[in-house]
Amino acid sequence: MSGNPVRVVPSSAMTGPVLEERAPEPCTVVILGATGDLARRKLVPALYRLLRDGALPEGFAIVGVSRSGRGTQVFRASLAEAARGFLGADYDERAWNDLAARVGYVAGGFDEPATYLRLRDTLHEQQRSRGDEGHHLFYLATPPEATPTILANLNSAGLLRKADPDEPRPWPRVVLEKPFGHDLESARGLNEQIAELLRERQVFRIDHYLGKETVQNILVFRFGNAIFEPIWNRKYIDHVQITAAETLGLEGRGAFYDQAGVVRDVVQNHLLQVLALCAMEPPVSFEADDLRDERVQVLRSLRPLDPYTLADDVVLAQVDGYHAEPQVAPGSRTPTFAALRLMVDNWRWQGVPFYLRAGKGLAARATEVAIHFQGVPFCLFGEDNVCQRLEPNVLILRIQPDEGIRLRFMTKVPGDNINVAPVEMDFSYSQAFGHRSREAYERLLLDAMRGDASLFLRRDAVEAAWAYVEPLLRAPGDPRFAMARYAPGSAGPSEADSLLRADGRSWGRMA
Repeated sequence: MSGNPVRVVPSSAMTGPVLEERAPEPCTVVILGATGDLARRKLVPALYRLLRDGALPEGFAIVGVSRSGRGTQVFRASLAEAARGFLGADYDERAWNDLAARVGYVAGGFDEPATYLRLRDTLHEQQRSRGDEGHHLFYLATPPEATPTILANLNSAGLLRKADPDEPRPWPRVVLEKPFGHDLESARGLNEQIAELLRERQVFRIDHYLGKETVQNILVFRFGNAIFEPIWNRKYIDHVQITAAETLGLEGRGAFYDQAGVVRDVVQNHLLQVLALCAMEPPVSFEADDLRDERVQVLRSLRPLDPYTLADDVVLAQVDGYHAEPQVAPGSRTPTFAALRLMVDNWRWQGVPFYLRAGKGLAARATEVAIHFQGVPFCLFGEDNVCQRLEPNVLILRIQPDEGIRLRFMTKVPGDNINVAPVEMDFSYSQAFGHRSREAYERLLLDAMRGDASLFLRRDAVEAAWAYVEPLLRAPGDPRFAMARYAPGSAGPSEADSLLRADGRSWGRMA
């Protein structure tokens, strides 16, 4: 049955949204690091699509801030050139011109107070000319180490105001990219600085995985279907596999990646947040803090990794040829692959292992969650050769590419004899609904402008995630911890297979 689209059945429940999001207020998005890769590839194209689709208010505007000493017209032209390449068939000259007319630019270094005074003057002038209310969303598309300096200078220029007791009007909000800190100590320090300048509800720590349609759908799938939530526990689920595989290498990001590695770049944020969504308890409501309360509770329930037995639960590896990448330090032990066995010590999940794997240069690009259910307790079909072919049911939530859901179950093969075989039901968002899902950055930017923090990370969740991975961060520097190797284009190191084989299990096919 794989490949046949699932039909969406119209019903009274589809006449309107269950939760209708409010339109954002007119505001200015200030992109600090506006000439960088993130802004050109993701942020500006996302804002273009939102404006083209009518999701942004008439008073919306953009101001870019960067060291480059170009003027507004040159900046607009450079964005247009990049947009034609990144947007492809999505690029429309008239729609782009509408966005470009709303774009301003301020040149200056992030460590120069004068830059922020010019930014303040530009925003005030824009407010006078456009007649907007002066709401500002500051997006730090900058290296993490620049964050403290930028926040301090924004505050000194009077561009940040702490909400007390209600959010100030006009409001300032700040969006911070991952990685949020470099380790637990730096994350705590950054959180302390932010707490002095802003209320938690004014801070939006972004993890673009949480903006993906299938990640959001985990909650609806679990809590909107009575057939799944009753079996979403240790009694019926044998184990869970979460995979984030990339075929690409460093793509010129050697300097950044050699400092981050797969643990900081993917495990600490993306995978732990997906795990939290899969394992969380039903929230009281879909309000932001109710959702985030349950997610952070999962992170607090993770069984700590024991440094003395770390090798029994963790495989860290480096792809062959890593040291030949530009800007990678000679002899670097930064891992490009990680596989982990995690345990969630609570009532629902006691004894159910969660296996995580992530890496670069692998055989396929795939991000998915695979729920492996318990096998049948007793075979009724009599013959050993039939019973041995019974495979446990597997539910796969595809996050990327081709977002969707796949369910594998056993069925009888047509014929007189009793013969069984696995089949799959496959649901694809694009085929079932026939229209484009919003890109992750589109959804998250829109939510930040609305002030909806549901899909963003709260301070306690960030610190809980860093606390859990601390032993992993120290492991590569310990010569007693063996670093595995794997070939580019493979499924990863053989040691990752051995991790599951020791439990009598195996990884799902990477495809």
